[in-house]
Amino acid sequence: MQNYYDESDVGRMVEQLVAQIAAAFPPGKPFNVVGIRTRGEILAQRIVDALAAKGIQPAGRGVLDITLYRDDLSEIGPRPLVRPTHLEISIDRLPLLLIDDVIFSGRSVRGALNLLADFGRPSAIRLVVLVDRKGREVPIQPDFVGLTLASVPADHRVNVRLRESDGKDEISVQPRS
Repeated sequence: MQNYYDESDVGRMVEQLVAQIAAAFPPGKPFNVVGIRTRGEILAQRIVDALAAKGIQPAGRGVLDITLYRDDLSEIGPRPLVRPTHLEISIDRLPLLLIDDVIFSGRSVRGALNLLADFGRPSAIRLVVLVDRKGREVPIQPDFVGLTLASVPADHRVNVRLRESDGKDEISVQPRS
């Protein structure tokens, strides 16, 4: 198993995601894009920008902070950092792309789905992830995937770093500290 992916690898993965999405949502077919904070929000912006270059413009864009919707909130600590959710768009009756950096157990995505339900009912929700590391605990699967890592040991972590938040683009697999 490869343990490190550099900036050019991440760029190719994002391009692959954009191509998959462009095939599923041709110009003129309205849909919304919502990123899960923090790196899902960054990926969502990159994908929206790349789609715009192809003439595909989402109907709306939003950001979810799922902190209070996590089922492991007590493990985060006594004062979790909660940032605002920005969803000043109508999500009813339109397809929605939900974007995150890594999917593992599926619990973060479940929290995002619960939060989205508070805002409305999209006609469909399609999950976009940069990395699928497998190991689901809930029956949630991504629709669009940049990289699949099926054999990550349980005691390891997949770290996604993005230029906008971390200074560089890279993906690494490392033992948990």
